[in-house]
Amino acid sequence: DKVIRVVPESERETQILRAAFNRLKVDLWQPSSPLHIAEGAVADVRVPQNATRSLLPYLQQANIQYTILISDLQQAIENQTGGRSHRNRRSLSGYNYEVYHSLEEIEDWMHYLNRTYSDLVHMFSVGKSYEGRPLYVLKLGKRSRPYKKAVWIDCGIHAREWIGPAFCQWFVKEALQTYQTDPDMRKMLTQLYFYIMPVFNVDGYHFSWTNDRFWRKTRSKNMRFHCHGVDANRNWKVKWCDEGASLHPCDDTYCGPFPESEPEVKAVAHFLRKHRKQIKAYLSFHAYAQMLLYPYSYKYATIPNFNCVESAAYNAVNALQSAYGVRYRYGPASSTLYVSSGSSMDWAYKNGIPYAFAFELRDTGHFGFLLPETLIKPTCTETMLAVKNITLHLLKKCH
Repeated sequence: DKVIRVVPESERETQILRAAFNRLKVDLWQPSSPLHIAEGAVADVRVPQNATRSLLPYLQQANIQYTILISDLQQAIENQTGGRSHRNRRSLSGYNYEVYHSLEEIEDWMHYLNRTYSDLVHMFSVGKSYEGRPLYVLKLGKRSRPYKKAVWIDCGIHAREWIGPAFCQWFVKEALQTYQTDPDMRKMLTQLYFYIMPVFNVDGYHFSWTNDRFWRKTRSKNMRFHCHGVDANRNWKVKWCDEGASLHPCDDTYCGPFPESEPEVKAVAHFLRKHRKQIKAYLSFHAYAQMLLYPYSYKYATIPNFNCVESAAYNAVNALQSAYGVRYRYGPASSTLYVSSGSSMDWAYKNGIPYAFAFELRDTGHFGFLLPETLIKPTCTETMLAVKNITLHLLKKCH
């Protein structure tokens, strides 16, 4: 299998690509659906070995330029996780935050923190996944007063975006390790609670480790089509299944049979609704594109508190860049990325959470979903600066 990049240069090329990708049922990495393929915009696509023979000559014939991003995908998958087998990853006291962890390891780690840092960490479950796994959340913060504002952070809504859960774990590590020494972190954990969900789509994440590294959706069954899963970021009750979502169960952006059909989405939505007065920020971590997005996703329109959110985004992106010079684009999701309906970020915003952001972490396509473990540390380090920046912005009054 290969991953290729195409940038259509005309309306004609756009139509040809949409039709070809639809027909061949390729795995689009970027954008998430053939509908979003647009003139002048990048399309990264995974081409299975059997389709390589038909697709690449077809593109050449149509005179459409493409570049090969990854020439041997299997090799790239093996490179990503290094020599996994002979590494001691079970020891929790020496837990390695610079490697990717399986669901089981992440859950063991959460239990360990819950036991070890009982003054700052409280672990609970908001429900069960389709396959019956607990949906664990860590509540982080000093129990300094009965009522505190809170920030919600989730990672891994899309199963194959492994850098997300790696960041959620990194955030918790940083909070616990620097709480004593860093005045900003102390302030954050004293004045706020953080609800952190390291793996939102637990079934899908597990499946991406055991069966299909590039699985994106949940794992619910569809009786009519024998396809599994719903896009957990198209399943929220906000302009559900409108533009940018698919009604077909086999598509990567399938919106589901009805809003909150997925137990994972329903459980988190229920929790956020219950705590909507307390939660002031919603942060969701995805990959890849190097962007910081805010509402709306489902329409081109300016949010009422645009100035506050825009300045928070601007400062966060600058803070992020200060670490390694990595530039993030930022702006409303609809115009910065593409229009999509039923997203968690829009839903959070619509339900009264004033600061709602979605991060698209590294990179811009060189590794795509296979970001090497050597890049976990720099990615998380720079992202941490952005998140702290947004959090501190939240504690100041913005008018």
